[in-house]
Amino acid sequence: MVNRKHILGGLLALLAAGVAVAAGADLGNTQKQATNWTAIAMFGIFVGVTLFITKWAAGKTKTAADFYTAGGGITGFQNGLAIAGDYMSAASFLGISGLVFANGFDGLIFSIGWLVGWPVITFLMAERLRNLGKFTFADVAAYRFAQTPVRSFAATGSLVVVAFYMIAQMVGAGQLIKVLFGLEYTYAVVMVGIIMMMYVLFGGMTATTWVQIIKAIMLLTGATFMAVTVLFQFGFSPEALFAKAVQVHSKGDAIMSPGALIKDPISAISVGMALMFGTAGLPHILMRFFTVPSAKEARKSVGWATTWIGYFYILTFIIGFGAIVNLVQNPGEFYVGGEIAKGLKGGGNMAAVHLAKAVGGDLFLGFISAVAFATILAVVAGLTLSGASAVSHDLYATVFKKGQASSEDELRVSKITTICLGALAVVLGILFEKENVAYMVMLAFAIACSANFPVLFMSVLWKDCTTKGATIGGFVGLFAAVALTVMSANVWEAVLGNPKGSAPFPYSSPAIFSMTLAFFTIWLVSILDNSEQAKKERALFPDQLIRSETGLGASTASSH
Repeated sequence: MVNRKHILGGLLALLAAGVAVAAGADLGNTQKQATNWTAIAMFGIFVGVTLFITKWAAGKTKTAADFYTAGGGITGFQNGLAIAGDYMSAASFLGISGLVFANGFDGLIFSIGWLVGWPVITFLMAERLRNLGKFTFADVAAYRFAQTPVRSFAATGSLVVVAFYMIAQMVGAGQLIKVLFGLEYTYAVVMVGIIMMMYVLFGGMTATTWVQIIKAIMLLTGATFMAVTVLFQFGFSPEALFAKAVQVHSKGDAIMSPGALIKDPISAISVGMALMFGTAGLPHILMRFFTVPSAKEARKSVGWATTWIGYFYILTFIIGFGAIVNLVQNPGEFYVGGEIAKGLKGGGNMAAVHLAKAVGGDLFLGFISAVAFATILAVVAGLTLSGASAVSHDLYATVFKKGQASSEDELRVSKITTICLGALAVVLGILFEKENVAYMVMLAFAIACSANFPVLFMSVLWKDCTTKGATIGGFVGLFAAVALTVMSANVWEAVLGNPKGSAPFPYSSPAIFSMTLAFFTIWLVSILDNSEQAKKERALFPDQLIRSETGLGASTASSH
């Protein structure tokens, strides 16, 4: 029905982890629309409220612990909402509903993949992270190992993931604002960069957390309203909604069966692994577990996060089918030139935004547009904070200063890094304006599941893991994920311009190979390592196990 390129590319690089699977589209395609003053006013209110919160948070942000983790003083419920706010990106909202709009049932693989990652975190990670760590996931991975090599790897893994994810978010923000608000791309990217730096620089984790909580509430409210109005049209019968969608969609019954988006089983498994285990290796998500006062609150926060995220992904499915029913029958208003063959105005990812206008008029369209932009701001703030902590805490304080840096020095380096990361994000966002960056989020998830997750998993749960095993295995996973992604059709053909069908790596995601290779390398190098250092590390495992399971000796919340 609609050209697949439009569906998957359009404005969002964001089409999170798997969208690269489906197509190579050019993000420079979006057309600037008329200025939407309702959306700008609503977004202005959001920024005003959150900057006021930032001013309040700045008064509470005195130490490195306050800056990185809000002093460990966030409750489980608040942290659950903030994690949901950090995780429910514009990719999830616009991307998944756009995929469902185009492919029906097949779009669900992304919602399911991202949701299923959370039980992995709940049962394997959350409690142990909180008990062993202080500010970053490297604290956990390097607990019993030589600090310099493991932290150097962890900081590298974090920064690479943050960089790819950030470019995708910034390009997405620019294209989104061009379409929704009618602002120029460059102004949009600079504005996102400046507002995000204000949140992080002055308010640290406290401000970032509240920005994410407010954004999560706005997004859940807006998505709920859209889903309820769609179901109301069909007497709250999902069956009637699906039947009508099959009737009006050009693919007919095919939208209710799998196979249109991911063609072969290996790609399906590989994409699923990247989505699931990548979640457990994203530095900005892992960092949120250090903001709660205890392991019990960490568990509670994952429970709440899983609840909100699961609910949200059900809504995106209803919104996608609602868009099929409402938009296809009104091509004059929502399609380029009023012709379905030319695709949706603004590209396939605009399905949810057009549906907002169809069910709630211009006022609700303004609200959803502001929510989509607020979503990007919240995610970029979380990413910047995790990148700053990797540089200041892992590299500066531990590797360069050998743990002798004062809290004030560490805080100063964090803020300098935040400015550098913000400026870099803006510059890269502008440079990549017309590039196909959809593969970048896929690459971020592939690296997270192939490098960060195996090292974290093996260092915490396997007694024979050693420094050499963790470091070498982690770097092998990282390089394998990058190399295989470059050799896949999404980059080899779509970005590098090689002939169609020439990509050396035939699958959509490298995860099934690169993650397996990382685990195997960690295991092999560790069992072959019989050095004195390795013996000491194995002897320290029982102490680590006791602390990870019980929390004895874990860092506590700071008092304010």
